[in-house]
Amino acid sequence: MKPLKSRSIPYLYLILALVMYVLVPLLFGSNLYLMSLLVASLTIGGIALAWALLGNLGGMVSFGQAAFFGVGSYVSALLTLRCGLPVLPAMLLGGVGAALASLAMLPALRLKGPYFALSILAYAQIFRILATEFRDLTGGAGGLSGIPALPTLPGVDLGSKVGGYLMILTLVAAFVWVYYLIQKSYYGLALKAMHESEDATRVVGVNSSLLKALMLLVSAFMTGMIGAFNVHYINFLEPDYAFGSSWTVIPIIAAIFGGYRTIFGPLVGAVAVYLIDQLILKNLLPSGHQMILGVLLVAMIIFSPSGLVPLLAQKFKRKTHVKA
Repeated sequence: MKPLKSRSIPYLYLILALVMYVLVPLLFGSNLYLMSLLVASLTIGGIALAWALLGNLGGMVSFGQAAFFGVGSYVSALLTLRCGLPVLPAMLLGGVGAALASLAMLPALRLKGPYFALSILAYAQIFRILATEFRDLTGGAGGLSGIPALPTLPGVDLGSKVGGYLMILTLVAAFVWVYYLIQKSYYGLALKAMHESEDATRVVGVNSSLLKALMLLVSAFMTGMIGAFNVHYINFLEPDYAFGSSWTVIPIIAAIFGGYRTIFGPLVGAVAVYLIDQLILKNLLPSGHQMILGVLLVAMIIFSPSGLVPLLAQKFKRKTHVKA
């Protein structure tokens, strides 16, 4: 058997798209519980993808994705509640709001390693406090209720489980495409060179600070859009939920488990981690199932530091070579 040629790869993506957009709703659309789990896993996957873009291309480990998620949620919710803006434009502006909020974090780009990660984590706490204290605008600790649901498009109610699944799947697919375009662009090449030697890239005229800022903006926009989707999907919002640490920790676990240096790794990791946790581990150990999840992550890091997707790809290549 010959190895897959690059020309066959688009056909694989087309088959994958057909499975996700057509077969999954047809086969599991009536199972509301499973569809809700798929929506949740893709929500985590979208954040994990944004985190991986910042870490893989931007070279920055962030502990503050919850800040972007929360800001995007609040901006979209307030625009629809207070200003009467339609949901879809509000979601887009939620992403823009998260990107603008990330501008406040630009001074942190001077920091590296754990110092940058901790500084971004501090911003998430600051935004949570602001959302709690500005009661007249945000509802304070009591939160916001009655947030408009996702709209109904011709033939599809986006507020339903299947509609929500199709909506978040489309968002994630768009983000994958953006990630791919950036990776293959001049900026992606410059970012890759910057990882090898930031000083050397500066000598040849690459503005590393500007590239990092752009990656931070893109990552914040993606995460803000996911947050905006989520708030119109659940129709409720409060500070501890919007800026909760789980929106940072779980996507990081998913990205590392799946392989954050690949485009599809964070998504595969999110779906695998969340579904395994909710469908299997939670039934086996209701009160401590996340502990088993931690053990699985440690095992993956030990046996395959690059993640699940690279591991599966390596095994597939070995099989094709053996058959050839």
